Amino acid sequence: MRPVDIEGLVSVGRPTIAADGSFAVFATSRPDIEANRNVGQLWRVDLPGGAPRRLTRGIADQGPQLSPAADAVAFLRADAKGAAQVFVVSAAGGEPVQATDARGGVTGFAWSPDGARLAFTARMPEEGRYGTVEGLDANAEAPRRITGVRWHANGLGYALDRPAHVFVIDAPDIDAEPLYPPAPRVGDVDKPRVVAAEAVQLTDGDASHSGVAFTPDGTEILTRPDEIETEARDLRSRIVAVPVAGGAAREVLGVQAGLSVDDMVIATDGTVVLLADGVGESHVDFIAPMVGVWLLEDGVPRRVTDPALDLGEGHLSVAGDDVLVQQRTRGRNDLLRVTREGVVTPVRTDVEVTAHATSADGATIVAAVATPDSLGELEIVDADGIRALTDFGAGLHSRTVRPRELEITGRDGYPIHGWVATPAGEGPFPVILQIHGGPYASYGIHLFDETQVLVEAGYAVVYSNPRGSAGYGRDHGRSIRQAMGTVDFHDVMDFLDGAVASDERLDADRVGIMGGSYGGYLTAWVIAHDHRFAGAIVERGFLDPVSFQGTSDIGSFFGDEYVGIDPAQMAAQSPMAVVDRVTTPTLVLHSELDFRCPLEQATRYYAALKRQGTPAELLVFPGENHELTRSGQPRHRVQRFEAVLEWWERHLPVS
Repeated sequence: MRPVDIEGLVSVGRPTIAADGSFAVFATSRPDIEANRNVGQLWRVDLPGGAPRRLTRGIADQGPQLSPAADAVAFLRADAKGAAQVFVVSAAGGEPVQATDARGGVTGFAWSPDGARLAFTARMPEEGRYGTVEGLDANAEAPRRITGVRWHANGLGYALDRPAHVFVIDAPDIDAEPLYPPAPRVGDVDKPRVVAAEAVQLTDGDASHSGVAFTPDGTEILTRPDEIETEARDLRSRIVAVPVAGGAAREVLGVQAGLSVDDMVIATDGTVVLLADGVGESHVDFIAPMVGVWLLEDGVPRRVTDPALDLGEGHLSVAGDDVLVQQRTRGRNDLLRVTREGVVTPVRTDVEVTAHATSADGATIVAAVATPDSLGELEIVDADGIRALTDFGAGLHSRTVRPRELEITGRDGYPIHGWVATPAGEGPFPVILQIHGGPYASYGIHLFDETQVLVEAGYAVVYSNPRGSAGYGRDHGRSIRQAMGTVDFHDVMDFLDGAVASDERLDADRVGIMGGSYGGYLTAWVIAHDHRFAGAIVERGFLDPVSFQGTSDIGSFFGDEYVGIDPAQMAAQSPMAVVDRVTTPTLVLHSELDFRCPLEQATRYYAALKRQGTPAELLVFPGENHELTRSGQPRHRVQRFEAVLEWWERHLPVS
């Protein structure tokens, strides 16, 4: 792949399927360099084997949900001011109708069981902020009083002054005559209506709500409130039932259950199913959670799945009396069917399942999958087997290579699993060691632009899932808790040595290293302890645990859990504490609006390198956050690739 080939990286979002399994609707998204944004529409495919066709023609339509009768599709589309709103279109196609006019943008929605209403969550900006007062510039807003332990979020900015609340609104009649903008006349002060019905706000206060799910009788909406803590971070979740007719909410799940909830669904018989895991007595023990399926029985959660299963990469779908979930394992996301008694049956394996949906009886399943040949396709799984419904990745097949899977034995006998991607030819090839973020994340088997662009440029790329990664069990994931830079450092280096030894085309004397987020941390740690590398790229790194605590949106708990709070212990795991040992030429990449690993992590690290005379450069991307490489502006993504290739051309030339 060349940098501009990111336009061929089509991802498939979470599908929705008719209850009878007759058709499915899904959204696609891809980077468009000319538009300088991610673009995509909704598609419909008749099952079991129809050809996909575009259902909408918006710029970036996403998140479709079929109505209970499967005659309409609700989805998210940006309005004229760029705020996400719910639109509804006939399942057969046509002109969408705007259903909501939420000032702060819709963050999630759901159909009522009878299809007559829509529940949604939307951010409610504090009056006088975020354009709520015409002509009041952000720089002239009142000061923000902060009394809690968190106040902002990556990709959003300040969060405490725009909580998300629950609303309900009548679903629009998609066959009704359109609303027409009135012609202006003297004395008009009201803005023209763009939606047929007014939304009713069901929650208020400072708590922000996420997720909405109607009870089967349609009288209540389940949602998860999130209050900002005043003294210490608490990852335990609450679930409340909000009456649609108004009134006080009742608690469905309390914090005393000790669960952090990732997803919730309600079965047709009213059973509440959760995707969750415990967070320990500290209420913040989040490292390597073995997320599982839980049933709420008389308000008491019961774990259904074995704690050895890691179901933390995905969501729930109701399949008759069962549920569908995704399991992280060795660079794959398997799709599993789970009964209420905990019986687990594999549905789709050896791919990365990214989302799924099922017919009411569970007999027909559609899954969005990523493979070594494609970032996103839609598949059907039914009694006749597994078949692909799309071929979005076809345009990149001739420009990509298939990495070779490899497992080597580390210095202490521990198995280390990963991949090697190599250009065509006899070599010798310079080698770049890539390190993933997280730490509790993983490299997978999907088509990965970060690797493919380097291979196209002539580099062999080595990447693995060292201890601390997801998909290899709880002990593997927790092995670096308050011991970062130990066995994880050994694993990536041992895998590099093993990969080079396994292929004589890889040049052990010409190596570089790069990584982002936790990968930026470990890259910075490696180059302070091993000086074999011709160059390094430290990207959006977790580089100083001390300042991270007061600047990151997860600083109130992340560093405490991973590196501890004892100053000597923190220093023993801190790249900033050993930056004086770095002699490797280093490119520091960061985004201006990164609130996960804030910009100061990069600038202080870069300044330290410059002060001591280590060759270093800093590249800062305006307007981007921690997700630059995954969902940033396409032109910035291309410019980042160009900067990476130019850096390696200077410090690790191919020939």
